[in-house]
Formats: sequence, structure tokens, C-alpha cells
Amino acid sequence: MAGQRVGVAVRQAHAGGEAVLVGPFEPLDREGREAAEDAGMAPGATRAVDAGTRARPEEPDPWRTCFERDRDRILHSAAFRRLAGKTQVFIFPADHQRTRLTHALEVAQVATAIARACRLNVALVEAIALGHDCGHGPGGHASEDALGLFVPGFDHAVWGADVTAAPLNLCAETLDGIRNHSWSRPSPFTPEGQVVGVADRVAYCAHDLEDALHAGVISAGDLPAEVTDWCGTSRSAQLRAFITDIVETTAGAGLVGLSDAAADALAALRRFNHERIYLRPESRRQADSVIALLRALVDHYLTCPGDLPESARSAADRSDPLHAAVAHVDGMTDRFACAQAVALLDWPPDRLPRGLDLG
Repeated sequence: MAGQRVGVAVRQAHAGGEAVLVGPFEPLDREGREAAEDAGMAPGATRAVDAGTRARPEEPDPWRTCFERDRDRILHSAAFRRLAGKTQVFIFPADHQRTRLTHALEVAQVATAIARACRLNVALVEAIALGHDCGHGPGGHASEDALGLFVPGFDHAVWGADVTAAPLNLCAETLDGIRNHSWSRPSPFTPEGQVVGVADRVAYCAHDLEDALHAGVISAGDLPAEVTDWCGTSRSAQLRAFITDIVETTAGAGLVGLSDAAADALAALRRFNHERIYLRPESRRQADSVIALLRALVDHYLTCPGDLPESARSAADRSDPLHAAVAHVDGMTDRFACAQAVALLDWPPDRLPRGLDLG
């Protein structure tokens, strides 16, 4: 359908009913929105004005700030879409279990809730949160162990900023937040990047616990009192408690962070998850399967670069075959990596990683 004509110059999607007028008005362009944004922000928040340095200079967008542009590029990128097929905790996630994509969306929700209350740059926070795990390989954190054999010190955060996101030509502030979102990395240089770093830990501690509870891996009664007494047993109660604490602590101290009580509870929850979920014997077996499979794939592409897709082959011819092989494998989804191992390596089915729903 071509839409419904209303008046002389307008077509609308829906026919009938009363016309809902929004104007006329002067549209708010990028510069006007940057000025409005600046007026409502906390003193130390990152302004879009005079920001947005990119590796390849670009003309400003007429309507979007530089950080909104970054957010949109990440959201529409193939690397972001592929997160839907990458492990968060359980490989080959069953219905309702998280993937790297749903994790990124939940981190964005937690981070933007904090940023709005703290009067920070919401668009920058959202861009960093959506892009923070785009450098993750298939099979969860085991992919870092696998690819670290070929790229010493391989870190999904650094790889995500410096390799995966490179074609998007993102702003320096966005790349810094992605590169340094992990607590083992240097602190991001913007408060928005720091918010994403703490929101990432809050989100995954709460939702990984929920997935494990639903899968029957643990029970709510297993949680230590230092967690339940402070933030309860449900994801919603935990997120509410941590978000409230971060907002109140940040507003009071002027620094992004948690109170002592919240930090202790979060550390206890993360420690419990590591002991009872991430490092349980079955998780380690699956991780070992992932590591063996991914290393075998990289070795194969180094030996047979012709099996790389055309885009990766051309990159290998121009520069570094090892880098091209690692980048290709890192970008795979769980199922595609397994399918390639079977097709190219005749990988035995009993050595493939297996999800909880497969027994």
C-alpha cells in the first residue's frame, strides 16, 4: 500500500480517525540538540560538542550527535547481530537463556538507567554498552583461551575496539569505553565508560544467576546470606538494589562507583557464580571442547587460507594471515564454528560442545 493521503502534501500509514497534529514546528537539528543536552548534564559528563574524534575524519551528521551515530552503527553492524548466536554462559542456549546479544541489551538498560539519573551522556553509554562484547568469540570466555594461543594476551575487549569495530570508524570515547570495560583493564577516561564497566558486572552477575536457577544448575537456597540479605534472590531485586546504590553513591561522591556494602555484595555474587556456575565440571568440559575446536579451525585456515571467505583472504594476502584467521574464527557464531569444524575438519560429533538442552 502507498499510504493514506492527508491534506495536500502528506501521506500517513493509517486511514480514518482524527488527525493528530504535532506542529508545525522548527525541527531540532544536531547543534540545537547538543546545546539542550549540554544544559541538562552533570558538570563532568561527556559532551558531544567538540568530541567525536574518529580515525577517519567525517562530516558531522545534521540530526544525530556523534555518539548517537556510533550507537546506530553498532546496532546495524553484522558483529552486533552475530552476538545472537554467541554463548553468554550456556552454549547453544535454550529458550529464554541469555546470549551475548541479550546480555548487551541488558547491560545497555542498566547503564542507561544509571546514566539518566546521574545526568550523563546516555547516547555514549548506550553505544559503549551495545558494542562492549562485539569482540567476543564463539563459546564464551573459552574463546579467549583458545585464541590466546595465537594472539598472546588475547582480550575480547581490546580486540573488539581495535579489530571488530575498526570498520565502523567510531569515536575515540566510544572505543575507549569498549576497550576498557573489563575491570582488569585501565579505567575508561569518561564517566560514561566507567558506568558501562560497572553495569556490565551487575547485569551479568544477576542474569547469569537467573539462567542457572531456571536451568536447575543451582537453587536460590544456595546463595550466601551476604548476597540475599543485601539484594535478594531475584534478578529484578538485585538490579534495583545495585542501580539505586550506584546512582546514590555517584551523586554523593561525584565519582562513578558503589558503596562498600554494594561492592561486597556484588563481589560475593560474582564469586558464587564463578564457583557454582562458570567453573563447575560440566562448564569446564564444554570450555575444553570449545578451545580444541577453535584452535583447530585457526590452524586449518593458516594451512588452507583458500578456505577463508573472499574478504578474509584478501586481508590475509595484504597483511597478516594469522590475524585474518583469528579474526574470522573470532567472528563466528557457536553453530557456524561447529558446522565449519565438521565440514572442514571432519570433526567427530562427540567432540562438539553440547548445550544443556542436549544432555
